[in-house]
Amino acid sequence: MPPINSAQTIHPVLLSGGSGSRLWPISRESYPKQLLPLVGERTMLQDTVGRVAGEGFARPLVICNDEHRFVIAEQLRQISVTPFAIALEPVGRNTAAAAAVAALIIADQDPDALLLLLPADHVIRDPAAFHAAVETAAGAAAAGNLVTFGITPTQPETGYGYIRQGAELTAHSGVFLVDAFVEKPGIEKAADMLAAGGHFWNGGMFLFSAAKLLSELEKFEPAIVAACREAIAKGSRDLDFFRLDPDAFGAAPSISIDYAVMERTDSAVVVPANIGWTDVGAWSALWDIGAKNEDGNVFVGDVMTEDAKNCYIRSEGVLTAVVGLDDVVVVATDDAILVASRDKVQDIKKIVERLKKEGRPEAKIHSRVHRPWGFYQCLHEGERFQVKRLTVKPGATLSLQKHYHRAEHWVVVNGTALVTRDADQVLLRENESIYIPLGAVHRLENPGKVTLNLIEVQSGSYLGEDDIVRLTDTYGRV
Repeated sequence: MPPINSAQTIHPVLLSGGSGSRLWPISRESYPKQLLPLVGERTMLQDTVGRVAGEGFARPLVICNDEHRFVIAEQLRQISVTPFAIALEPVGRNTAAAAAVAALIIADQDPDALLLLLPADHVIRDPAAFHAAVETAAGAAAAGNLVTFGITPTQPETGYGYIRQGAELTAHSGVFLVDAFVEKPGIEKAADMLAAGGHFWNGGMFLFSAAKLLSELEKFEPAIVAACREAIAKGSRDLDFFRLDPDAFGAAPSISIDYAVMERTDSAVVVPANIGWTDVGAWSALWDIGAKNEDGNVFVGDVMTEDAKNCYIRSEGVLTAVVGLDDVVVVATDDAILVASRDKVQDIKKIVERLKKEGRPEAKIHSRVHRPWGFYQCLHEGERFQVKRLTVKPGATLSLQKHYHRAEHWVVVNGTALVTRDADQVLLRENESIYIPLGAVHRLENPGKVTLNLIEVQSGSYLGEDDIVRLTDTYGRV
C-alpha cells in the first residue's frame, strides 16, 4: 500500500451501522452486510480497515451499535488491527451524530486532526486511486475545507444523490467547489447529468478537520454537538469499548452529515474519485461487480444451472439449481430462500419489513448466532426440545448461569470442555457428555488450545434465549 504523503496523520473513522436489508437473507439485523465476506475472503469491514492501514493513517475509530461490538472486535483482531477506539451507539442517530462523536473524541487529543469518514460497507476496487484521492483531499481539508469524494458515474443511476462540480480551487489542484448537491433524480435527469459531465455520485465519504466539522455543526445543528458532548462526558468504558450515554445520545437529532452540514456550509469541496466504488446496496450490485461466466451468470457456492442467463445465484451450503430463468437473483441459506427479478431487488426490504411486522426471527438473526465466546447454531427444533451446535474459541468462557425452564445435555464432538455444575467441575473430552438439570448453576469453558465443538440438546417447557439468568459474565453482559 503506498504511503499517504500528507503532512498530517489521517484518522480513519469507520461507520458500521445499518442492517443491509436489501441484501437479505444473507444480511440481517444482528449480522449485517459489513460483517460478511460478500466480495472476497475478508469481510467488508476488514477490507475497509485494510484500505486505511499503514503509513499516514492513525489507528481506526469504529462507531457501531452495541449488538455488533464483539464481532467487530474479533474481526479486527483477525487482521491484527488494534483500533483507536470502538464507540458504541445505544441507538442509531444517523451520520451527523456519529461524525460529531468521532470529532469530539479525536479533537480531545488533537483539534486539528483530519478525520476520514468512511462507511464500512463499501467496495473500492482501485485502492491506489482511492489513496491518490485521499492525498489530493488532505491538503484542502487541512486548509479548512470540508471535502467530499465525488464518485465517477458509470450509468444514469437513480439510487444515488449527485454532486455538481464547480470551479477548481486555485491553491489545491484536483479539488473543486461544490456547486450543488442534487437529490436522487429520475432516470431522464440522471441521463442528462451524465451527458453534461461534471456530475458525480455522492458516495458518503468525507475528509475534514475535527475542529472545522465541530465549528460548522455548532453553527447549523448545535443540539447534535451538545448531545454528543454530554454522551461522551457521561459515557463509560466497558472492556475494550466506549459506551455513549443512552439518554444523552438519544437526545441528538437524527440527521445525515449531508443535510446537517455539507449542503449548508460555504466550505464544501469535492474531489473527483474514479476508484471502482460501489456501496453494494442490493444484490444487483454484486452481479455488476462479480466474475461472470459465458452466460453472464455469477455463482457463489454450490450452484448448478441449465438454460439460465445473467443471474446472480448464491448458496450458503445446499445445492442450488436454477433452470430456464434469466435476470434473476437466487440466494439460499439454511433457513431462507430468496428468488427475485434482478431489476426488482430494491423491493427486498419490503419483505424484511413484513418479517419484522410478523415477529419472524429471519428478519433479525441467522440460524448461526455469534457470541463473544464463539457461536451457537440451531440444528433442529421440535415440541419441547431443541438441538444446537456450540463452538467455543480456545480460552473462552460462557457466563455462569442457570435456566428456570429447561435442562441440557452436552456432548463433546471435539476439543476439551471444562464444565461447572453447581459445586462440581468436570473435564470432558471427545465423545464424553454431561447432563445439566433444570435450575443447576453451570458454566462452560474451553481450557484448551483448539476450538471446542459440542452438541447441546435442550428439553423443557420454554427454550427461548431469554431463559438465561447470568450470575457472572466475563464479557459484562446481563
